Parts: sequence; C-alpha cells; structure tokens
Amino acid sequence: MYNAYFGLRENPFNLSPDPAFFYRSRQHEEALANLTYGVQSRKGFVVLSGEVGTGKTTLLECLRDYLDEHEIQFAFTFNSRLTVDQFFELIAYDFDLQCPTDSKAQILLALQQMLLGRAAKGATTALIVDEAHELGWDVLEEIRMLGNFENREGKLLQIVLAGQPELDRKLDAPNLRQLKQRVVLRFTLKGLEEQETVEYIHTRLERAGMPEQTVFPPEVLAEIHHRSQGIPRVINIICDNLLLTAFALEKKSATPEMLDEVTADLRLEWPGRAPH
Repeated sequence: MYNAYFGLRENPFNLSPDPAFFYRSRQHEEALANLTYGVQSRKGFVVLSGEVGTGKTTLLECLRDYLDEHEIQFAFTFNSRLTVDQFFELIAYDFDLQCPTDSKAQILLALQQMLLGRAAKGATTALIVDEAHELGWDVLEEIRMLGNFENREGKLLQIVLAGQPELDRKLDAPNLRQLKQRVVLRFTLKGLEEQETVEYIHTRLERAGMPEQTVFPPEVLAEIHHRSQGIPRVINIICDNLLLTAFALEKKSATPEMLDEVTADLRLEWPGRAPH
C-alpha cells in the first residue's frame, strides 16, 4: 500500500522468511555456518533454537538454498504435530521412496537402501525439521533411531532440528539423553544488539529500493530496538505499521508519537514499560 509513496519496489518488512532479505548479523552468520558445516561434514545431529521471531525459519530457507545449490538431497517438514505414521509417510514422500507408505518397516528399508546408495556415490542426504519443539516424544525417539544409519565414513542421514527454547528443554529430559548425546552442533539465536537492529532496518529498506533511508530518525530507531527487544519479526511488524501510519498521515518520516500509537495498538510489552 505504501511502497509507491516511499519509492520502494516491494514491502521491506514482509513477515515471510525470504532469504533475499536475510540480514547477516554475526550470530546469524555463525548459525548458518554451523548448519552448513554440520550437514556437509556429515556430523549427524545439529540443533538450532531460539525464541519466536529470531530468524530460525529464514536460516532454514538459506540452508535449503545451499543444499539445492550443492545438489544435496533433503527432506523438510515444518508441520511437526504428526503421529509416527504420518512422519514416516512424509519422509517417504519427500525422498520419493518407491515403497508402500503404510508400512514403517518398508519405509525404513527403502530409506536405508537409498542412503547407502547415495553414500556409495559420495552424496550427502539431510532431514530438516522445523518447529521441532512440537514433536511428540515418540516421534523424537524415531528421529533418534534414524541417526543409527551410518557406515565407516560417518552418518548417512544428517538431521537438523530447529525450534523454540522448549526444544532445548525437551532434549535435556532424561528420556532423551541418548538423542542429546548425539547432537554435535548446537546454536541458540538471541535478539539483535541495538546497532544490529539499526543495520537490519537499513538493510531491508535498501534491498526494497531505499538505499539511503530517511524514514526512521535515530531516536525512533533506538526506541524500535528497545521495544522490539531486537527480535527481527517484531521489528518487521513495528516498522511495517510505522510506514503505514506515516503514509496515512502523508508524512515522509516516523515520529516517536507514531511509534507510541503503533506499539499501543499492537499491545506490545517491553522491559521498563510504564504500567497502564
């Protein structure tokens, strides 16, 4: 709605996990390096955790692009509220296993043959599970068992689990200690630092067609960081609403008053906020 008004080619603060708008903060670079290294070096289990909106799904999209580019076959699931049978059906579908999908045993045999065949050619295979904190204990145990596929050179299936902090707590549970011991790389995403928030906003506006942003003055940028606590998704929501408000008021820049209105409408809470 406001793109033409501000001279933008597209919405800079879209909530979809678009790798084209990936902001390479130090921690996001490190997290992506962990993911790609873990898969490429056939380390087995890699875990990515973080609060809602910290950029996990965008990182997984970047990982998927990397795997496609390097011709690494993978299965991907983001709907983790699955039964064991449904989980194996998805595995069979994503890997295009030529076997009956109503038999776990048949799927496992076909999967093993596929993994051994790919490994014999020096090829790597991966399984990516988003929203893994929602997985049932029985499905997590089945995923652990998939980590048993290996040969002398290493693991045949590289497994990436991504989820909210509840995933870390699940992995710390006594009944999952065997799975926890198999995790070789772990990374936790946190909110951005203040300077990173500023760079994040500048970067997204630049990629949308505004190389020199003048919409958000320094005092508004600082307050956006404070109120969003550096969470990228919250930053996007605030900035999108600020641009919309400025457009509606026919203003070319956001003000602290606009920010107050937007955050009140969004019912945001942040440390130090005065009670109301």
